[in-house]
Amino acid sequence: MFLTKSTTFIIGPVAELIGYIMNLIFYLLGNIGLPNIGLSIIIMTILIYMAMLPLTIRQQKFSKLQRKMQPEINKIQKKYQGRKDNDSVAAQQEEIRQVYDKYGVSATGSCVQLIIQMPILFALYRVFYNIPAYLPLVKDAFFPLVDKLYELDPAAEVILSQDADGKYLFSSAAQFAKQLTTNIEAGSTDAIKNNFIDILNKFQSADWTSLSGKLSSLGDNIATTTTKLNQYNNFLGLNIAESPSNIMRRGGIMIVVALIIPFLAAFTQWLNVKLMPQASSDPNDQTAQTMKTMNLMMPAMSAVFCFSLPSGMGLYWIVGAVVRIVQQIFINKHIDKMDIDEMIEKNSEKAKAKAEKRKEKAESRGEIAAMSSSRSDAGATRRTGTNRDNRLITKLSLEEENRIEAMNNDRKSKKFKEGSLSYHADMVRRFNEFGKDN
Repeated sequence: MFLTKSTTFIIGPVAELIGYIMNLIFYLLGNIGLPNIGLSIIIMTILIYMAMLPLTIRQQKFSKLQRKMQPEINKIQKKYQGRKDNDSVAAQQEEIRQVYDKYGVSATGSCVQLIIQMPILFALYRVFYNIPAYLPLVKDAFFPLVDKLYELDPAAEVILSQDADGKYLFSSAAQFAKQLTTNIEAGSTDAIKNNFIDILNKFQSADWTSLSGKLSSLGDNIATTTTKLNQYNNFLGLNIAESPSNIMRRGGIMIVVALIIPFLAAFTQWLNVKLMPQASSDPNDQTAQTMKTMNLMMPAMSAVFCFSLPSGMGLYWIVGAVVRIVQQIFINKHIDKMDIDEMIEKNSEKAKAKAEKRKEKAESRGEIAAMSSSRSDAGATRRTGTNRDNRLITKLSLEEENRIEAMNNDRKSKKFKEGSLSYHADMVRRFNEFGKDN
């Protein structure tokens, strides 16, 4: 259920932490008379990106070093181009690894940063898209309306009402219809009320008007709830719970207002991309060309998503892009002041030290292996040595030793497949000639 907090691995606990911090921000804003979700999103976004700043700086350093070393990697790849044998592949990988060691970066360095950031971004999306689940003050705004609604419509006949074409009158009801029906059949009162909040939380202005018309006895409760929600959701004249596509349907000046969020999302995303270190211009560098294509597509995708999602998500993307732009300006100044050649020299020294340690460990392992082999050989010698040596252990007579040694030499000179007829015939022959001694 949407009103139930996420239990997804990693994302769930991260969303719980983000929700707790955002609820604290919302509570503090309420104490100064500004209980606003939009302001809470802005402050939360700034805090998140400030916390991720060290990762961002590290990623930018990696990008700059990667551009510096890419020609060397391209040269190695060209050197082994078309050579698919195991030795050539292993040699190419070793030479590329040495280049990474020389520059002091990891081949997966950029991916690690993204892997760390992705759970945070997904958790943010979960919290922002389902505010009542994580902000108790916002959830409380739906009461006592939800209690009254349940008393009048326990089977959700009004909430799930449809027109002649089978289309739900309240657009958000379709998303929760199956779940709500299941909870009604199970008689789970709390779950039904949670579904009511899920549906009401996605209501647009027209939906509230329609509900008030169908349940006129709840007019006062609906007015109280919408007043609180408008106070919480109104940000610079926009209801951040509504999507720009729905705002446009009102026509007039609202069409221009509705387009502000998608436009700003695309523009700030484009500006953020332009300030980031650019990928290699080498047309043969497939990775760089892929990144350029993605950088062109991302602003357009931001506009499309922000047009259909609640404006609060668009606000988050815009604020996030603005924060990244400010960070990027300072990061660029910081990195420009860095002496890349000096950094490479230090990384190269570290790489040599690591190589020496690896060599020492390899030599140590080699010595251990040699000692183990020597012990094994010594053991084998004790087990398969001459019968003169065995005499000291088994205390055989000289005559017996000579006879057994002659038998062993004869056996070694004739090799038969074990289990074959020849093998068994040879055993009988040796028994007759040397006796039954082992």
